[in-house]
Formats: sequence, structure tokens, C-alpha cells
Amino acid sequence: MRSLRSRLFRLAVKYWMSPKFNAHTTVRQQRKALEGFAKLSMLPAETRLEAFSIGKMSADWVSVGDTLDDCAVLYLHGGAYSIGSLNTHRDIAARVSRASKVKTLLIDYSLAPEHAHPAAVEDVAEAYRWLLKNGFSPQNIVIAGDSAGGGLAIAALVSMRDAGERLPAAAVCLSPWTDLAGTGESITSLAHGDPFLTPEWLQFMANNYAADDDLRSPLISPIFADLHGLPPILIQVGSDEILLSDSTRLADRAREADVDVRLEVWEGMWHVWHFFGGLMPEAKRAINDIGIFIHEHVSRSEKVNLRKSHR
Repeated sequence: MRSLRSRLFRLAVKYWMSPKFNAHTTVRQQRKALEGFAKLSMLPAETRLEAFSIGKMSADWVSVGDTLDDCAVLYLHGGAYSIGSLNTHRDIAARVSRASKVKTLLIDYSLAPEHAHPAAVEDVAEAYRWLLKNGFSPQNIVIAGDSAGGGLAIAALVSMRDAGERLPAAAVCLSPWTDLAGTGESITSLAHGDPFLTPEWLQFMANNYAADDDLRSPLISPIFADLHGLPPILIQVGSDEILLSDSTRLADRAREADVDVRLEVWEGMWHVWHFFGGLMPEAKRAINDIGIFIHEHVSRSEKVNLRKSHR
């Protein structure tokens, strides 16, 4: 049964947040709106932030409490490739760090329409190589992201695999946007039940990102990519979001490619409900599961019983 808080936050998302993000509002206005919403969140106690740069990218190390020194989560924020920043996603990055006991590298990758595809994919590869150059082993790195960041994580893995790079230990995708062409069944079947996303807004943002490129290109819409050789993947998605098919089909394609994939469909949840990780029990439980998955796939030399410590 859904919690009372989840029902209240669902109404807030539908009537307060969602109207700010549509095809008739400029990207600049949408960026400002998301930054405003982020100011309402409160970082977990013991959060530590370290700001620096990777090339031209701004980045933050985000960690909470005791973390494994030799492990990292490379976190890619959502925002339909056009909005979102370090500011908007420090809270979720911090909660992932606390749940996994792993510090999180949050990056400000290039955004459209100023920087269309493939700029974001190239930025992720640059950040991953930076981790390798700074002493992190691939088996101690997990790449994660929400919404567009989840799709970007898969696209970056495909790109790096094709370049012959050693891939990280695992990937985590939260409500991933993997089909910018909008061919999934849930785009239409759940259009009236999704409290946040609309097909029109997604199409507007997809065109911003792809510019003149084909929306079905594998590195734009990784649902069309060959997924062979990718590391284990955790996918979490809400049952009520129009991007449900983006997740279920990604899981199907991963299994067909012999990739170890875990798909969690959270009943009654909407797009990236994890944003309410400090306020809503369903979000707390989802992030706790993410933490366990990450910790299971990185170095076991300092393993902690997370299941006991966070349940």
C-alpha cells in the first residue's frame, strides 16, 4: 500500500511541479524552475562536498559518513539533457552515497541546446577516464543516473565498450529515458496517469538534444543499441510513468544480450520519485536498495552489512 506521504507528494508533483516543465516554456525558464525546487531540499547530515573541475566540467565529490576510499559512483543527473545541474542533484547524490557507503562524483556535463549530442556522452567518458587516471579501478566504479542521466549512463557504456575501454563494475538507472524517439507503448497508454511527464515535453527536449541527428541513433536512444558486454544493471522505474516501456524494454534487450539485469517496477510511483528520499518512505526504500546493489558490485574488502544498517 502506498504511503500517505507518497499520495501527497504525487499531488504536489502533478499540480505544482509538472506545470513548470512543458514544450511552451523556454529551456532557460525550466532550468530556473528546477534550481528553485532544489533549494527546498536539505542534504543529509554529515554530507561533505568538494568542488573541482574535470577539464571544462564543474564537478562535486559528494559523500556522507564513512565511505570506501577506493570506490566511486559516477552520477549523471537527469533533466532531459537540457536542464539540471550539480545544484539540483546534490541531494540524491548524497543519499546514494550514504546508502552505498561509496562517495559520489557528480558532474555538470554539457547541456542542450547549446551543446547537442554527442557532447554529453563525450563528457561522461572524460569523467570516467579521469577516475581511472586518479587511481580508481574499473571494478570499483559504478555509473548511475536518473531520467536522461540513466539513458546517458547506458549510452556512455556502449560508447566506451566500442572504444575498447574497460567498463565499470555496474550501472544503476533510475526511471531511465532510453528511447527519445518515443516508440514505447507506455508513452500513450499511461499518458493520462503520469503526474509529471508529458509526451509533448519529451519530444521537445529530445529534439533539443538530437538536433539534426536520428532520434533512433543508439547513442541517443540506447534502447536501439547492442548491449552485449555491458556490466550488471539495476533499473528502477515507477509503474505510473510514461517511460515505463523505456525500462522494461531495456531490461528485455539486456537479457537478450546476456547482461545481468535487475528490473524493479515500483507500484504507484512516478518519474524519479527518488527525489523525495528525505521525505517519503518509498523513496527511502528505493535508495536503500540502490545502495545495497552498488555495495555488492564494488570492492568487498571493507564490506559492511548495509541491509542491517539501513533497513
